[in-house]
Amino acid sequence: MSERAEGPKGLRAASLELVCRPIGVVHSPFRERREAPRQPAASAETRGTIELFPHSGFEHALSDIECWSYLWVVFWFHLNEGFRPKVLPPRSARRRGVFSTRSPHRPNPIGISAVKLDRVNGLFLEVSGLDMLDETPVLDLKPYVAYTDAVTEAGTGWLAGALDPAAPFAVEFSEGALVELACVREASGVDLENPIREVLALGPQAHPYRRIRRERSHAVHGAETFVLAVKDWRARFVVDGARITVLGLRSGYRPRELAENLEPALDAHRTFVARFGV
Repeated sequence: MSERAEGPKGLRAASLELVCRPIGVVHSPFRERREAPRQPAASAETRGTIELFPHSGFEHALSDIECWSYLWVVFWFHLNEGFRPKVLPPRSARRRGVFSTRSPHRPNPIGISAVKLDRVNGLFLEVSGLDMLDETPVLDLKPYVAYTDAVTEAGTGWLAGALDPAAPFAVEFSEGALVELACVREASGVDLENPIREVLALGPQAHPYRRIRRERSHAVHGAETFVLAVKDWRARFVVDGARITVLGLRSGYRPRELAENLEPALDAHRTFVARFGV
């Protein structure tokens, strides 16, 4: 430990308790952690709203913010499950120190995202490129200043040898898979096609973060099969070079669970199983 860290000032800093109060909240289509994209760039078309709290003078604090096309949003990972010194990022084959990643499992679960500012309506900021979960507490807003915030020589760190390919995989759906997707969409209102495309375009490698695993006992025409978990559904797929073909879907619930749990939320799964038998 350095002299600076051992000295009285270092000790006092380490014992400080800092208090943050949210200035607002995010309204987002993403309600579960596994739904959120890895980065804002992966959800450029996703729209949402940042609502600032009233009676705090934030109406004046927002003056001139419409001059900026992009904003930094400083927020709190409110569903974070605690600090992990090492984590397994989605684009790494091995665990990394949390300070070298953007994992939410930080000593202080603070996140930052650059979002596009589309419109300001009073205390509501309509944004796109959103990667935050619904009800995320917002701690601060700052303008994204291109000439100083975009450092072109910053490099890619350990991402230079990451799992994800430089070019996206082509993702196709079999005719049967398209029929099953339509059934899920009609029965539950959930569109699984785009989430499946987004995840598989990054590559088919088995990875806990992406919820991809190999099927050990199945093969299609000699090709190894994989399973991707999306929400409470499962998509089976095969890989041929840089092309991924989704063969079909199945429920993430076992028959016994569907028989014993009569909650209406599982009706779509019962409808699917009754029609397709999986």
